[in-house]
Amino acid sequence: MKWKLYKEIFISWFKIGLFTFGGGYAMLPLIEKEVIDRKGWATREEIMDIFALSQSIPGAIAINTSIFLGQRLAGIGGAVVAALGVVIPSVIVILLIAVYFMSFQNNSTVMAVFAGIRAAIVGLVSAAAVRITSASCGDHIAVVFVIISVLVNQFTQIHAAWIIAFGAIAGIFIYYIMPKRMNFKGVGEDAE
Repeated sequence: MKWKLYKEIFISWFKIGLFTFGGGYAMLPLIEKEVIDRKGWATREEIMDIFALSQSIPGAIAINTSIFLGQRLAGIGGAVVAALGVVIPSVIVILLIAVYFMSFQNNSTVMAVFAGIRAAIVGLVSAAAVRITSASCGDHIAVVFVIISVLVNQFTQIHAAWIIAFGAIAGIFIYYIMPKRMNFKGVGEDAE
C-alpha cells in the first residue's frame, strides 16, 4: 500500500486545514506554498488550472483542490486522505468554539485576536486574487472577461454560476472557434 504517501498527503493537507480562517480563498496561498514550493506536487500553472476547476464545481475550493490533488497523487485513497486532512482541523476548531464560545464571547483579548485574523485574511485573499488574475489573464480579452465578471457580480443579482457559464461559452467561442479571426493564438495552437 501507499501508507507513506497517504501519511505525507494527510499531514500536508492537515497543516493547510489548520488555517481555514476566512474560508478556502484565504487558504490558496498556503496551498500554493505547500503543493508547489515544498512538495513539488504541481507547477504554478497547473495549480491555477486546478483552482479554476475546483472553483467552478460545487463545494469548497480548498476541499475540491485537496481531492483533485490527492487523487492525482495516490488515486481514490489519496483523495479521501487529502479531504480528511483538510477537513478535520476545521471540525476540531468548530467543536472547540461551540464548547467554549460562551466563556470567551466577550473576552477583549479573543476579540482582538479575531480582528487581527480578519485583517490578515483580507491580505491572503487579495494575494490569491492577484496571483490567479496574473496567471489567468494572458491577453486583453481575458482582462475584459475579468472586468465584466467583477462588475456583473458586484452590481447585479445574476448568480455566479451564470457568470461562469457565460465565461465558458465565450471562451470556447473566442479562444477555440475564432482564434485566427480574432488575431491571436488559440487554445492548442503553437506560437509561430
